[in-house]
Amino acid sequence: MRRNVRMLFAVGSAAALLALTACGGGDSDSGDDPLSSSGGGSEVVVGSANFPENVLLGEIYAQALEAKDVKVKRQLNIGAREVIYAQLEKGALTVLPEYNGALLSYLDKNATATTSDEVDAALKTKLPAGVELLNPAAAEDKDSVTVTKATADKYKLKTLADLAPVAKNLVIGGPPEFKTRTQGIVGLKSQYGLDFKSFKSLDVAGPITVSALKKGDVQAANLFTTDPAIVANDFVPLEDPKGLFGAQNVTPLVYKKGVNQTATDALNGVSAKLDTATLADLVKQVVSDKKDPDVVAKAWLSEAGLS
Repeated sequence: MRRNVRMLFAVGSAAALLALTACGGGDSDSGDDPLSSSGGGSEVVVGSANFPENVLLGEIYAQALEAKDVKVKRQLNIGAREVIYAQLEKGALTVLPEYNGALLSYLDKNATATTSDEVDAALKTKLPAGVELLNPAAAEDKDSVTVTKATADKYKLKTLADLAPVAKNLVIGGPPEFKTRTQGIVGLKSQYGLDFKSFKSLDVAGPITVSALKKGDVQAANLFTTDPAIVANDFVPLEDPKGLFGAQNVTPLVYKKGVNQTATDALNGVSAKLDTATLADLVKQVVSDKKDPDVVAKAWLSEAGLS
């Protein structure tokens, strides 16, 4: 039976974490190479954050691994990076779809790297020994501060810097963690001097955030640049001339003891094929067209020659 996408995205973080605990960590009896050369053996646990694009990417990774006969357990839609990164670091998760710039900002709040190469080089010095960043995809999905066209026209907004004189009149919305992240309210204040009227806690760039922006409950919102709601609603993502959000290439992050060369090659194969236009189209199919992530993943992997 096809999974109901609405039900998938409604799964609570607490329930997902209980399931994670039950499945155990990747350290137990794993050795240095828990997978056989054919990709069999211990399960590779693929996790994801709790927003549609990341769930879709997790499903793409899972199916790409299964196509190479790797045993996969899915733990998708868990929660924010603050939760899932810790699970990967201790081996309870094996693979995560990450965004290199956002991950670097999480690990180093003072990071200044902006290009993809700079970000990846900096990340390699920050990641613990048991965790590895695989090849980045050309596909990027950046955080943005987005406003309605009416708000952009009213205040003549084109860039984040343009918000400086008017931010005090605006409510900004986003997921709870956006309030305390460098690539969020903290960085908007330190790099652009933005002091908003208030912050409203919403979902992770999802339908609640889109609705709040449309209705005027917030006048600015944290949305991802591949979100089809931006085009559908004629929203305006503000340019980021200081590179606060930097490079955000989709990149597999792995617990090294949990993957062998077969798994690594399968994940790098996804990165080699995935570009921003493709990612945006796949997200549209899930979010706007209401297709199940597993169906969308399967069709793209077949088209890309990865299944």
